[in-house]
Amino acid sequence: MNRYPGWERRAASARDVVSHLKSHDKVFVHGAAATPTTLLDAMVERADLEGVELYHLHLSGRCRFSEAKYRDAFIANPLFTDAGMREPVEEGRAFFMPVFLSDVPNLFASRRIPLDVALVSLSPPDRHGLCTLGTSIDAAKAATEHATIILAEINEQLPRTYGATVVPFERVTAFVHTDRPLHEAHPVTIGAVEDQIGEHIAGLVKDGSTLQMGIGAIPNAVLNRLGNKNDLGVHTEMFSDLLVPLIERGVVTNRYKNVHRGRTVTSFVNGSSALFDFVHDNQLVEFHPCDRTNDTALIRQNPRVVAVNAAIEIDLTGQVCADSIGHRIYSGIGGQMDFIRGAALSEGGMAIIALPSTAGNGQISRIVSTLKPGAGVVTTRGHVQYVATEYGVVNLHGLNLMQRAQALISIAHPDFRAELSREVREIRHFDLGR
Repeated sequence: MNRYPGWERRAASARDVVSHLKSHDKVFVHGAAATPTTLLDAMVERADLEGVELYHLHLSGRCRFSEAKYRDAFIANPLFTDAGMREPVEEGRAFFMPVFLSDVPNLFASRRIPLDVALVSLSPPDRHGLCTLGTSIDAAKAATEHATIILAEINEQLPRTYGATVVPFERVTAFVHTDRPLHEAHPVTIGAVEDQIGEHIAGLVKDGSTLQMGIGAIPNAVLNRLGNKNDLGVHTEMFSDLLVPLIERGVVTNRYKNVHRGRTVTSFVNGSSALFDFVHDNQLVEFHPCDRTNDTALIRQNPRVVAVNAAIEIDLTGQVCADSIGHRIYSGIGGQMDFIRGAALSEGGMAIIALPSTAGNGQISRIVSTLKPGAGVVTTRGHVQYVATEYGVVNLHGLNLMQRAQALISIAHPDFRAELSREVREIRHFDLGR
């Protein structure tokens, strides 16, 4: 690739780049595999900062700014709470912001959150002077368009990606030039329970369907069982390694999609170096901001959208808790509601909530009569459709409360079914034997 002439000579040290940060700045931090760790490490070494507000989605690598000793210098506002943020949020050192993923870019565009700085990773500029945001576009694109300044880590190993990924080099205020591997996320182990759930869901996927799959054992189990399908499409907020074999084997063709036909569409990817190599300079994979990938009006235009999303627990009326364990924030709203609704409105679409029937080594039922105190309802009982566990799949759409209770108890773990029947009888006075 021809490069923009002389760009390397303008590089600075990471320390000099972060010298542009000021106390009380509002800063967006690029996420997932593209987390600009070199700049974050330099940032925490500054002893003169206080009250810097950080806004970010999922971050990878060690995020030292969240450590207790930096609580006066940095205030983290995670828009999605990953493993590294759970303890700071629980201890009151970081402050989770509940928001649909599709709404995040407009927080910056509207200046509801007036960003001073976008702290991002970029691919090297091409001969036209255009960098890309690489593996994570999500809300980063809006951040680079609406922040006052851009501070970048231009990484030789960040893939050059297609879609709405471009950041003009001349927009960058200062940058450090690196050549380091991206943060990798290797596939989690698929257990027997997840494999059974994957089999149930894969059986519902018809040829020509459009997929939205997240990351984790259950989505991976579904993907593992789609090898006999034909002409699948992908319009998702993210994907990981196990989608790649389906694309390479021609199972995913995107032939029947109505939005971005012929292209696999995502907002970010998270996985191994092999995945990053796959998306690098790949014109058949398009990255778009999350207000486009997660736009319900666009999602519904594709045929037979199958959206698979996770849950922590679900009550017998169909309320889905997916972001917290009681009061403890565990993840975030993310794109679940965006795709649940989009799939439900798609012609022939299926919105699926998937979860193991139990937690705690089988000691706790995830299907409950009452959500834990403090639990957040991410998908309402009015939006929920299909629910899958290892014991089967039920469709709650169009069912009354008694029918919903019966359906959900039928896919609960057998050890808890009698107790759930008793509890719902006490709460609702239902005779489930009718």
